[in-house]
Amino acid sequence: MKTLLRPAFTLFVLLTALTGVLYPLLVTGIGKLAFADAAAGSLIYQDGKSVGSALIGQNFSAPQYFWGRPSATGPYPYNAAASSGSNQGPLNPALAQAVQVRVQALQAADPGNTLPVPADLVMASASGLDPHISPEAAAYQLARVARARGLGVEQLRALVAQHTEGRQWGLFGESRVHVLELNLALDALRR
Repeated sequence: MKTLLRPAFTLFVLLTALTGVLYPLLVTGIGKLAFADAAAGSLIYQDGKSVGSALIGQNFSAPQYFWGRPSATGPYPYNAAASSGSNQGPLNPALAQAVQVRVQALQAADPGNTLPVPADLVMASASGLDPHISPEAAAYQLARVARARGLGVEQLRALVAQHTEGRQWGLFGESRVHVLELNLALDALRR
């Protein structure tokens, strides 16, 4: 029996050290060297203070800010620890009701807006944490934000264009606007 337990225990300790200590340290070290910003959380700083992450959306609901995609991480929006989709299909009545409530909130915030509501303003992303909206979603909100801030729509349109990112590597995905960075640029206009 002893002849069986000793090699098994030795192998257990060796593999625990290798896969539980050495490998994680190696991967963490490579990540910190090769991708320092991402490994540190891709934090966005303003005046030396962290104001958010480039990877996680934030809940903006004041009329003077551009609003991001809804978060599916209830009850606390944009909670990275609860990242997941809602798993509600297109025929689910709960999803239809949630979308209708979101559409009504957008229309109540800007009653004169007759543009069609972009899907990304009423549908959460797969992770429920997406920090981006489409340029169309930003354009939908221009009049409301301009009115709330006392700015011209064309001035805001130019600001949105400055914060619109193209396809990743010119190939993948669609153009997108980072909501936190855009709202920080809006706040910087007041300084």
